[in-house]
Amino acid sequence: MSQPAAPTLRKTTLFAMAAACGLAVANIYYNQPLLGLMEADFDHHPATAFIPTTTQLGYALGLLLLVPLGDIVERRRLIMLQFAALAVALAGAALAPSAVLLAVASLVVGANAAVAQQIVPFAATLSSPDKRGSAIGTVMAGLLSGILLSRTVSGFVGEHGGWRVMFALGIPLALLAAAMMRLTLPKHHPTSPLPYRRALWSLGHLWLQYPALRSATLAQAALFGAFSAFWSILALYLQGPEFALGADVAGLFGVIGAVGIFAAPLAGKIADRRGPHVVVWLGAAITLLSWGVFAIKGSLLALVAGVVLLDFGVQSAMVSHQHIIYALAPEARSRINTVFMTGMFLGGAAGSAAAALAWAVGQWSGVCLLGAACGALALLVKGLSRRPDAHG
Repeated sequence: MSQPAAPTLRKTTLFAMAAACGLAVANIYYNQPLLGLMEADFDHHPATAFIPTTTQLGYALGLLLLVPLGDIVERRRLIMLQFAALAVALAGAALAPSAVLLAVASLVVGANAAVAQQIVPFAATLSSPDKRGSAIGTVMAGLLSGILLSRTVSGFVGEHGGWRVMFALGIPLALLAAAMMRLTLPKHHPTSPLPYRRALWSLGHLWLQYPALRSATLAQAALFGAFSAFWSILALYLQGPEFALGADVAGLFGVIGAVGIFAAPLAGKIADRRGPHVVVWLGAAITLLSWGVFAIKGSLLALVAGVVLLDFGVQSAMVSHQHIIYALAPEARSRINTVFMTGMFLGGAAGSAAAALAWAVGQWSGVCLLGAACGALALLVKGLSRRPDAHG
């Protein structure tokens, strides 16, 4: 099914999409500054430590099973339905009576928070080719605002009202995002006539067909593993004897990391003008450098500087990778985004799980070794792959 020429993307629509992305993806990260509070509430049940992991796994499942629908059903309605389902899942998390049930609810929250990845390729579709990088960067800036500022908000709310209140507050925010999308998004007819089963089956074909997609996915998975390793353990590190700080301080690091918000539109503009590959290399190198800074133990200044470097590096590389992959097959952008983001968040889930183990074995030094290894792996993937052209 052919798609009409992309209409001009109005600024009001673009900013609404950016805000909705942020409100959606924030739900994946509410739990990270609250981890210590949840452990205390559930008497240090071992399942509590893996709640960030289950949330990210849920997000990966949502990417794999729900995002491909964006190519084959009317996208505005799909986005609204996912936000409504997200509100229901958040209610389940707020009421969860045990760590195990909270982990299950977190899995469902993560799956429906993947609605953010319905919006990002939609922005690419609605924008003109010469402004695509800038549009992606703007929407990603909103998404990154949600990632980073969610920790600040949840840390403050958790410290003063309890972790359950934060999940309860997420319910009206999800419904607000649904209303914004209803009012601002145009209807968008499917770009592919494939039935759902064949759309899922085509994901493997896209992976095999485009080397550029494989390289971008593997490198970004490694970078996001480094990113998730830091943020999933930060609250535990800060509440330890070296700092003795609470969840509200852990959340404030989200404000510091908000410099990554500015990296996204900047990286998009550079990618429009000079090509995205140099930005990917630079982002991966900065990510590796950040873990050398984090390794300075007991220093808040090192943590602050490392957060700025980490978020700037990971987000610059992500926007540039998206610029590369969205040029591969316009009629399959949702499915290409599925492959890329599923791989990326599986990397993030692996980074969170590995960080929990590294923390148990080597405390902060073990986590720093893990993060540095992830950054080095991303550079290795880019070095081993040939420089792909727009067709992979």
